[in-house]
Amino acid sequence: MKLIKVGFSGGGLGKANGSEVAPDEIIKSLYDLYSNEDGFFNEFQIEAVDVVNSNIIETNKRIFDKIKSSNKCILLGGDHSITYSSFKAFVLNHPDAGMIIFDAHPDCENNFSPPTQEDYLKVLIEEGFLNPAKVILIGLRNWHENEIKYLKEKGIFYFNMKKMFDLGVNEVCSLVMERALLWPSVYVSVDIDVVDPAFAPGTGYCEPGGLTSREIIYFLQRIKKMRNVGMFDIVEVCPKLDVNGLTVKLAAKLVREVL
Repeated sequence: MKLIKVGFSGGGLGKANGSEVAPDEIIKSLYDLYSNEDGFFNEFQIEAVDVVNSNIIETNKRIFDKIKSSNKCILLGGDHSITYSSFKAFVLNHPDAGMIIFDAHPDCENNFSPPTQEDYLKVLIEEGFLNPAKVILIGLRNWHENEIKYLKEKGIFYFNMKKMFDLGVNEVCSLVMERALLWPSVYVSVDIDVVDPAFAPGTGYCEPGGLTSREIIYFLQRIKKMRNVGMFDIVEVCPKLDVNGLTVKLAAKLVREVL
């Protein structure tokens, strides 16, 4: 499988500064993980998008051009704005694809142009690249009033952390997979801030009350087995804000489990 480095932080509205070095740090940590928890060491190839941190429009084009010619791969961000162009490229080859998103926030703020980490999901929906009926958000726990209104208006399926706690991780994962298996193809996006900052402090948006590291590992270990999953991304890791490398190591662990 390919690992594609997308070290772009220009769509993060300042909060993602430092995430541009995350891909290299994650890959360094990945080499310390000799196998996944099933005992398999799956090899990977490393490629990179030549980003321009001062030019989001040009970077979006370069991401799109890179991903449209790539088969199953894992993108390492970078801020969450990279998902806008990568999903557009993915859906070019996988029409009517859906998206499973792990995030503390809905990312459905007011439309910016070009899209940022705060509204990429809304823009993908409004531009017709993503059917809101084929979106599942997991781990929400902080949102603006207009965002929750948008989710309800569009009928977007989501599990906030309260509902997650009520149902349990195993049940939520089963419900997510049952729904997503009906889609032709699936793109999985992991914003590391879905994880509680006790386990992943190295990110620009620390939101208490999130998933544990074990829970996000569990989710991805199950979801990767779905036959229709075609692409993953892991975004919003910021090494300069990290503590003892916890967040970088967790991101590397997630990569190893997905490979």
